[in-house]
Amino acid sequence: MQDTDTLDDIAAQLARLADVQEARLTDERRAVGGDIDWSANAFRWRDDGRLQAIENPRALPLERLHGIDTQKDRLVANTRQFVAGAPANNALLWGARGTGKSSLVKALLPAFVDDGLRIVEVPAHRLVDLPDLVATLAGRPERFVVYSDDLSFEAGDGSYKALKAVLDGSLAAAPDNVVIYATSNRRHLLPEYQSENQASQTVDAANGEIHHGEAVEEKISLSERFGLWLSFYPFNQANYLAITARHLAAHDIDAAIGTDQPWERAALQWALARGNRSGRTAEQFARDWAGKQALG
Repeated sequence: MQDTDTLDDIAAQLARLADVQEARLTDERRAVGGDIDWSANAFRWRDDGRLQAIENPRALPLERLHGIDTQKDRLVANTRQFVAGAPANNALLWGARGTGKSSLVKALLPAFVDDGLRIVEVPAHRLVDLPDLVATLAGRPERFVVYSDDLSFEAGDGSYKALKAVLDGSLAAAPDNVVIYATSNRRHLLPEYQSENQASQTVDAANGEIHHGEAVEEKISLSERFGLWLSFYPFNQANYLAITARHLAAHDIDAAIGTDQPWERAALQWALARGNRSGRTAEQFARDWAGKQALG
């Protein structure tokens, strides 16, 4: 009887081990794309290495974005080439905060979703997983924009090497159905120090040609792997009010500009209190103003 009990215990332990192993294999299959809802339009790369569908992605329509017409035209043209299967560039959108960089990338989804465009959001700290993500997306019929917002690296952070490898210069470079769009407040994505610039050397004094030090060259080499650079600058007052008017119009509020209406004065005071005139500030004010108007 004791032997039977021992055998039963062993069998139970083996069954538990089998369940654990099956769960682990299931997780691994999911991590490489086994259980992904490919019918979704947007995805998020999770910390556990899984591609998770985003049910209701939030994106402004392209026509709502004001004051960045040149940047908008260039990124839309590049994306149009990409979804058509023509050559297209990876893009770096850099500049002042709140100037529409991330909104512009997200606005591409509703504009091109019917052409097969999908967006995959990757947190900066998970860029080390880019080779795995790219392998998951390769061969799919959809066209994927791998998007990383507010991208920057600190000194000594080696995760940017994974980004460099996928952008260019590696056998594991991104396939034709993947481009990378990144936003950053830093032009070269890495902090720059005065001491590094002091290491630069003049190689042609007559023509003013200089050669950067190795540290600066390393930082420049990362941003140069993006074929398309788009620069964003702080909005002036006129642009800020125009952006605010568009957000108010989205709430069915008639907001004529230049008529010294109460909303204009309130919008400027709102921006002054926050210390910046940005698209995000304009959107936040519009929600506040529309809510107050709705309640009388």
